[in-house]
Amino acid sequence: MGKSRKKSGPKWVFLAILIGIIVGSLTQSGSTLLGLPLFENLYPIYKLCGKIFINALTLVVVPLVASSIITGVARIGSDSAFGRLGGKIFGFYLGTSLLAILIGLFFVNLLHPGVGVIPEVINPSEIVQRLDSQSTIHFSDLFLQVVPSNIIDTLGKGQMLGVIFFSLLFGYCISRIDGKNGSILLGCFQGIFEAMIALTHLIMKFLPLGVFFLVAQVFAESGLKSLSSLGLFTLSVLLGLATFVCVGLPLLLKFIGKVNPLFHFKAMGPALITAFSTSSSAATLPITMDCVEKRAGVSNKICSLIIPLGTSVNMSGSALYECVAALFVAQAYGIDLSLMTQLTIVALSLVMSIGVAGIPSASLVAIIAILKAMGLPIEGIGLFIAVDRVLDMCRTTVNVFSDSCCAILVAKTEGEKEVLAKNPPAM
Repeated sequence: MGKSRKKSGPKWVFLAILIGIIVGSLTQSGSTLLGLPLFENLYPIYKLCGKIFINALTLVVVPLVASSIITGVARIGSDSAFGRLGGKIFGFYLGTSLLAILIGLFFVNLLHPGVGVIPEVINPSEIVQRLDSQSTIHFSDLFLQVVPSNIIDTLGKGQMLGVIFFSLLFGYCISRIDGKNGSILLGCFQGIFEAMIALTHLIMKFLPLGVFFLVAQVFAESGLKSLSSLGLFTLSVLLGLATFVCVGLPLLLKFIGKVNPLFHFKAMGPALITAFSTSSSAATLPITMDCVEKRAGVSNKICSLIIPLGTSVNMSGSALYECVAALFVAQAYGIDLSLMTQLTIVALSLVMSIGVAGIPSASLVAIIAILKAMGLPIEGIGLFIAVDRVLDMCRTTVNVFSDSCCAILVAKTEGEKEVLAKNPPAM
C-alpha cells in the first residue's frame, strides 16, 4: 500500500509534468534536425497514450455519478432538506462564478491586453468556422437533455444532465420506499459507488505516466512560443484565475466556511493535478469526489450532489476566461465598451458558462456566442486560439477547485463538524 502511494505521490506527478513540458516542447511536430523531420511520429504516440488514460478515467464517470447521487438523495429523505440544499448549492454556484468573472473583468481593464494588438485580416480557419456553427445555443435542446426519453440511451451517450436528473428522481423515490426493498436498493447503489472509487484508485496508480503523455501532447502541439506571443492576454487570464483561487475562494472558505484554506488545498491536491493534466472536469470527477469526501471530510450526501452537478453547470474558471477573451477581442479591434456593455458581457459569461458546459470546446463556443450577441467580430478568436489549449489546463483546474469549495461551504452551513477538521494526509 505504502509503495503504490509513493509511486503516484506528488513529487512523481510534478516531475512527470516538468518532463512532459520539456520533452513536448523539444519534440514539436514541426521541429527538424539537419532538415530532417525527426519528431513527426511522436505526437500521435503522445495523443494515443494520453487518450487511453483519459478513457480509463471517464470509464467510471457515469456509474459513479449515478450511484453517488442516488445514494446521496436517498439518504436525505425529507422534502425540506432537499429544497434547502438545492437553494444553497445553486446560490454558491452562481456566487462563485460571478466573483470569478468580476475578477477577470478587473484584470482585463487593468492590463488592457488587447491594446496595441494589430488584428490582421484573419481568414477564419476551419476550427473557427466549426465553432461558429456550434455557437447558436438552443436552450430547448438543453432542456430535452435534462429530461431524456430513454435513460439507457442517455447512460450510453454519457449525457450528464440527463443522468443527473434521473438519478435525483430515482434517489428521491428510493427514500420514499419503506422497509426491506428500500434498504436493498440503497445498499446496491452504495456498493456500486464504493466499487467505482476502488477502480479509480487503481487507475490513479498510473497517474504520473498518464500526466506525462497528456502534458507532452499539449506542448508538442502548441509549445512555449504560443504563450510568449500573447503574453499580456495570457497574463491577464492567469492573474485572474490565480486571484480567484488564491484570494477569492480562500476568503469564502475562511469567513463563511470557517475552515483553514491551506488544509483544503492539500486535500484537493490529487484532483487539481489530474485536472491540470487532463483538461477535463469530467475525467477528473472520480478523483474530485474521492478528495472531497475522503480527504476533506464532506459527507457523501453533500458530495454526491454538489460535485457531479458542478462538473456540468459550475464553470467558474471558464466563465472568467470567456469574459476576458471577449473584452480582449474588443480592445484588439479598437472598440470602446461602456461600463453597462461590459456588465452585459459579465451576465452573458455567467449564463453561457452554464448553458454550453457539455459542448466540445465549450469555452470557445461560448466566446463566439458572446461576440455575436455583442456585435463583435467572431474572427477575433483567431487572435488567442493558439494559447487556448494551454490555458484550458489552468481553467479546468480552477473549475474543479471551485466545485470543491462549494461542497465545503454547503457542508459547513449544514452543520457538518468533520469538514477539514484536521490537516489532510499527504498524497
